[in-house]
Order: sequence, then structure tokens, then C-alpha cells
Amino acid sequence: MIDKALKQGQGAKVGGEMSVREAGKKGGDTVRERYGSGFYEEIGRKGGQATRERHGAQFYEQIGQKGGRVVKEKYGSDFYEEIGHKGGQKVKQLIAEAKKISTS
Repeated sequence: MIDKALKQGQGAKVGGEMSVREAGKKGGDTVRERYGSGFYEEIGRKGGQATRERHGAQFYEQIGQKGGRVVKEKYGSDFYEEIGHKGGQKVKQLIAEAKKISTS
């Protein structure tokens, strides 16, 4: 039943009562309430360490390059220029705000 629901998509009903998405959200909310939001940071860090130990640090470089190629194919080279400019403008704004605060 669950396999069928997953094949039909995230919004598919499991047993006719709750969608897979709703069940996932409910489970995530329960975990957050029980263990706190920092729990996700902790398990993410542990997962990252285990991945680094299993595959090596170069693994992250490879998946980063793969992701970069996919983004380049999807959005084009100009996309990087655009987001770089936006990032630079944000940094410029933050520096200006910090200077205002320090001179006040």
C-alpha cells in the first residue's frame, strides 16, 4: 500500500486517511517536539561525518561539481553572475549598516 502511494506522488493517501506528505510532516513535528530542533543539526552533522569517513572528503567536491553542472545546464552561465552580484550587493549593504551602528 505504501509503495503504491509513493509511486502516485507525495500527496497520495495512505490507507485513505493521511497523505504521505501529511504523515511526514506529522512525524517531523513529533520528533521536533520530543527532541528539540537542535536534534536535526546533530543528526545532520553525524551523517556528514559518516559520509566523509565512508567516501572521503573528495566526495563533497565531486557532488558539488555535479550540482554546479546541473545548475549551469538549467539556468545558464549568466545565472552565476546574477547571484554573485546579488550576494555582493547584500554584503555591501551589511557592511554599510554595520558602519552606521559603530559610528552611532
